[in-house]
Amino acid sequence: MREPGFWYPARRNGAPLAARLLAPAGYLYGLAGRLRRGFVTPERGAVPVICIGNLTAGGAGKTPVALTMAERLIAKGEKVHFLTRGYGGRELGPIRVDPLRHGAIDVGDEPLLLAAAAPAWVAANRPEGAAAAVRGGAGLIVMDDGFQNPSLVKDFSILVVDAATGLGNGRLIPAGPLRERMDDALARTNALILTGRGHAGDGIAARARARGIPVFNSIVRPAVAPDFGDGPLIAFAGIGRPEKFYRTLRELGAELTETVSFPDHHMFSESDALRLLVRARELGARLVTTEKDAARLTHAPVASARWRLNEAAIRLPVRALIGGIDNLMVLVNDAVIRARRR
Repeated sequence: MREPGFWYPARRNGAPLAARLLAPAGYLYGLAGRLRRGFVTPERGAVPVICIGNLTAGGAGKTPVALTMAERLIAKGEKVHFLTRGYGGRELGPIRVDPLRHGAIDVGDEPLLLAAAAPAWVAANRPEGAAAAVRGGAGLIVMDDGFQNPSLVKDFSILVVDAATGLGNGRLIPAGPLRERMDDALARTNALILTGRGHAGDGIAARARARGIPVFNSIVRPAVAPDFGDGPLIAFAGIGRPEKFYRTLRELGAELTETVSFPDHHMFSESDALRLLVRARELGARLVTTEKDAARLTHAPVASARWRLNEAAIRLPVRALIGGIDNLMVLVNDAVIRARRR
């Protein structure tokens, strides 16, 4: 789905009418979340759990952060497994993601990215997913999302916020983009990461620091040096903030002649793929997309338009470049040691 424009108004002097009309529904949404967190007794997993979550609906950049954190932990010798809900997939799990067998329609797009870096599990029931991961050899679990899910104890929680858009209009879904109230979220946060550039996240950063929560900044950068070749490019993306992808491409020197945006987690149709292929041929351009979008094109029938688009498109895998990551890893490692002593 595409976010409503009133979630992120250009001016903040007065809430748009739609946001005001939906405010009662937002109150009920927030109340339901608080009641759930208040009445559910979280289960402790057999191994430490690190949670990477966000406060808003989509687009904060938590998956690149999760991948970067996992790579750091793996380099220290940890047997990291990912645990995620698998948004957009039909599998409820617990199930270990197999990129050769599963497509985005089965497990969602993000689990396919995670599974390329470390074993990844999809589970609607997080405690059951954690238990399955442990049986599968996990020594430490990194949860991609699940910050608002109270069913599993988190030993260290990282909240990711987009520095350019912050908390939008500051209202709860559906009146705004917030999954819960800011202060409720900060009460369970061990570290805050602002992703990208901008000052919209300065407010929550100040609130975090006032609570003694360390704040880090990150930017997204390619996991490997990209080779765009010569000539123009058409960039397409179905992610939470496609403009961030296009900006990254331009910063890397790509010559973008056109951009095409789709809703987050968009499942490409044959007509979508055909239009992109035809447009690229008309302009004499190559196609470039995100690794997450490319994951949704896997397992397309051979010779179909989607298969040809997947073959033709350059993909840009990214990771989060986190300033002060050594300090963040000290905090994470301390939490892991404490969890193992329990």
